[in-house]
Amino acid sequence: MPELPEVETFARQLRAPLVGRTITGVAIKWPRHVATPSPREFAERIRGQRIETVTRRGKYLVLELSGDALLIHLKMSGDLTVVPAGSARDKHAHTIFHLNDGNEFRFSDTRKFGRVYLVCQPEEVTGKLGPEPLAAEFTAKELGQRLAAHSRALKPLLLDQTFLAGVGNIYADEALHMAGLHPLRKSDALRADEVKRLWRSIRRALNSGIRHNGASIDWVYRGGDFQNHFRVYGRQGEPCPACGTRIRRITVSQRGTHFCPHCQRKR
Repeated sequence: MPELPEVETFARQLRAPLVGRTITGVAIKWPRHVATPSPREFAERIRGQRIETVTRRGKYLVLELSGDALLIHLKMSGDLTVVPAGSARDKHAHTIFHLNDGNEFRFSDTRKFGRVYLVCQPEEVTGKLGPEPLAAEFTAKELGQRLAAHSRALKPLLLDQTFLAGVGNIYADEALHMAGLHPLRKSDALRADEVKRLWRSIRRALNSGIRHNGASIDWVYRGGDFQNHFRVYGRQGEPCPACGTRIRRITVSQRGTHFCPHCQRKR
């Protein structure tokens, strides 16, 4: 599933071809792609709206329109492209926005898990998300307070989008390795120096992912090369880049989790 860096990359790539364009219509090939409102109301309301900004909140792509907000969650297999209207259509392009410049904004989704939302305010969808980990106002102190408010293993807590927005399996593993913290350490047992290391590592891992345009690790998300810079994720059995110990893979909350048993000892 695309995480914060991958969605941020989409947002940056889509600004130039989308901002300032007007949506003249939409073709909904699979009605369940539309989470809210009904597909008929969605098509009627969005017609004629101008795209003002393209941003991101957590793992959601957010398009501020002249009257509403359009949110897209890519889920497992979502892909977004802007192409000339006459281009051959991918059979998995289930939601297609027609633009006034002769292009189409296409949402392809092989597994059909993705969703689109048309709402008055983005907060109607994103209101329960935790803070943005790269925001200037998100401090190590705030992270410490949030960690201390729970007594949960670090890995599943970092994946909880109500705790912190945008972090997924890849970047949680990478950040925990950078911080030297075992994925099963309890959140309320961290010392102040460990909290600060984790805060820095989360931001470092996410910023590195953005610099590399995200990670391309399967046939869905394309164009990124952060997968060539992974420290632990997907590298079970390979040497840790810090100490040479073989990286282990365990299952934590039904998610594959990669760590170095030497650098990330469970204290």
